Amino acid sequence: KAPLSKSLLLVPSAISILLTLLFQHYQKFFAYNLQAIKEDFQIWRLVCGRAICLDLKDTFCSSLLIYNFRIFERRYGSRKFSSFLLGAWMLSALFDHLLVEITQYIFGITINSLPSGFLGPVFALFVPFYSSIPRVQVTQVLGHFSITNKTLVYILGLQLLTSGSYIWILALSGLVSGICYNSNILKVHRILCVPSWVAKIFSWTLAEPTNEVRVGMGATVDIQRQQRMELLDRQIMMSQVAQMRRQRQQQGGMINWNRLFPPLRHRHNANYQDHRPSEQDTPPPTEVSEEQVARLMEMGFSRGDALEALRASNNDLNVATNFLLQH
Repeated sequence: KAPLSKSLLLVPSAISILLTLLFQHYQKFFAYNLQAIKEDFQIWRLVCGRAICLDLKDTFCSSLLIYNFRIFERRYGSRKFSSFLLGAWMLSALFDHLLVEITQYIFGITINSLPSGFLGPVFALFVPFYSSIPRVQVTQVLGHFSITNKTLVYILGLQLLTSGSYIWILALSGLVSGICYNSNILKVHRILCVPSWVAKIFSWTLAEPTNEVRVGMGATVDIQRQQRMELLDRQIMMSQVAQMRRQRQQQGGMINWNRLFPPLRHRHNANYQDHRPSEQDTPPPTEVSEEQVARLMEMGFSRGDALEALRASNNDLNVATNFLLQH
């Protein structure tokens, strides 16, 4: 459901691996050289230098972040998501040069090159991720530190932020461009957007046909898909219950307990054949929870079958349910 995210995940990663392992002499064409862009007007370096990572660690972290941020393509659609990436890419390129000039003017630090890669838009996606994705607590560490569904993404962003010396410039420019685009400042989302005919071409080539009915948006897709699976499991179980009830009605309404617990039945008959058991050898009957009996009766089983199954399974509701469904 996210063809653009899949393309951004596979194509730049494959090119980065090839440049690192096989074609090292071509890496110079993908360096984000600011001096060559400003002095020699090599604009192509702006495109190549801000598309492919030359550091495999940056490639790995940015790929994981793109994989997690695919929820925005599911929420907005591929065209709006690509428009956001395009706007963030262009705005962050402008802010990169502004921050470099500000750093040189204030601190006297001359920066000739920055880390290459599709990092500006990746950092820009943290803005809608922070503002629109709900925070769900997963667990707690030491009773005070909460672990949520967003913790891993922030850890990956922090790891990417600390991977280079001047990558903080890319991170800051990406965050500022994300705020500008997400807040509709100066109507940037209307100016920097992907044309509809371009979106149609890519939708024909990248879209995956599917028959699945879309029931949710964004971050809730996975949760709703899991809920649908749980609902399907319950429906299957109830259909099995109905089928077992029909079979029992055809067989006279009795369960063949010899199939369920043959040792219990045969043991009772063998005791009568060999010798009559004493009162000390007879185990006390297992106490059955009325709540569990009621739950089994809600599923359609009779009270007698529910009591027998719970006693034989030592009052284990799951085991009793499985036995009643399977036999």
